[in-house]
Amino acid sequence: MTGPATASTPDPAQPRRVVVVGAGPAGLTAAARLAAGGVSVSVLVGMPAAARQCLRAGRGGLNLTHSEPPDRFRSRYGPARARARVDAWLDQLGPADLISWAEGLGQPTFTGASGRIFPRAMKASPLLRAWLAQLQAAGVEIHLRRRWTGWDGADVTADGPDGPERYPADAVVLAMGGASWPRLGSDGSWAGLLAARGVRVEPFRPANMGVTLPWSPAIPTRWAGAPLKNLRLTVGDRTARGEAVITRYGLEGGAVYALSAALREASALTLDLKPDLAEDRLAARLAAAAAGESLANRLRKAAGLTGPAAALLREAGPLPPDPAGLAARIKALTLPVAGVQGLERAISSAGGLALDELDDRLMLRRLPGVFAAGEMLDWEAPTGGYLLQACFASGTVAAGGVMAYLAEREGINR
Repeated sequence: MTGPATASTPDPAQPRRVVVVGAGPAGLTAAARLAAGGVSVSVLVGMPAAARQCLRAGRGGLNLTHSEPPDRFRSRYGPARARARVDAWLDQLGPADLISWAEGLGQPTFTGASGRIFPRAMKASPLLRAWLAQLQAAGVEIHLRRRWTGWDGADVTADGPDGPERYPADAVVLAMGGASWPRLGSDGSWAGLLAARGVRVEPFRPANMGVTLPWSPAIPTRWAGAPLKNLRLTVGDRTARGEAVITRYGLEGGAVYALSAALREASALTLDLKPDLAEDRLAARLAAAAAGESLANRLRKAAGLTGPAAALLREAGPLPPDPAGLAARIKALTLPVAGVQGLERAISSAGGLALDELDDRLMLRRLPGVFAAGEMLDWEAPTGGYLLQACFASGTVAAGGVMAYLAEREGINR
């Protein structure tokens, strides 16, 4: 490996050695690809077990990917400057490839009503056990409780259970995650080590997080935990359809997460509580309700709004007495945004290793022989299978880049 230190001339009698730092989807994908290419692979894991973040994600069913048409699928990735880079990763490993891989591990998948794709087992552990067994059979060595500390000469260094350790490496793949799961190993502590080498790292920001709204006392007291079905949420020019959950601090859920980037800068959030019903038709239904009925009954019968949804309408002030005004409130309930939940409560993070620090093979321009993949890079995506898909795909690209780099090195040194 060159870059942090000058590598020695490779010995053709010795196998090519690559160290992968991190055992999430990106790191293990890279390890598998490299082992299949005849490379000796060591994986360093800071935690007591590999892929703990995968296990945590799998508590909800391990949403691997999504069945959306390609154009819509690829539009989910941001920021805009990152989209072309992620497109190139998905060209190497798309949703169909990820499904085939899971099924090759004996884990058939299914597509849910929302279009999300899951292992039929609806949990991560069976797939992870099969994957780790496959890696072991391929000769990949996984070293637990090893926290990466940088380089010493041409060697990768780590703090292990018995003190400092060194791992000879012809190349390195960094796949240490972002900064949103410190208890599971993704704490962003790697950023300082790379910044010290002159590599630009963008500040970490929460993504796929809840939004904080200044509720009146009645909402969290009575409705915390209540679901809101079939919403359209709008922030500026960004819109998302889906579901949300009322929390004591505001809202969270898929429709909220899809607007993470916009919400970080937002001062207001607009909810359409009846996105499939035009405003004029809704006003007509409200006007046709019996004159003597209570407002709660009119909302229930004419608009299908009960409980938490009806309560939210009052958060913007007294309800308009006329059908047109009430319909307008239902279609555009605007609430002030007080902020977003922090990294400690976020599902993922934005920011991280700046993409322009990497070439198309995901090798760091300043550190030849050092590659990076996964959530530690500066891109983001909503939940729904998009995050995992791109992590797997970036690991594939990094492994291909390592193989090309090693072949070039060997050609130069012949």
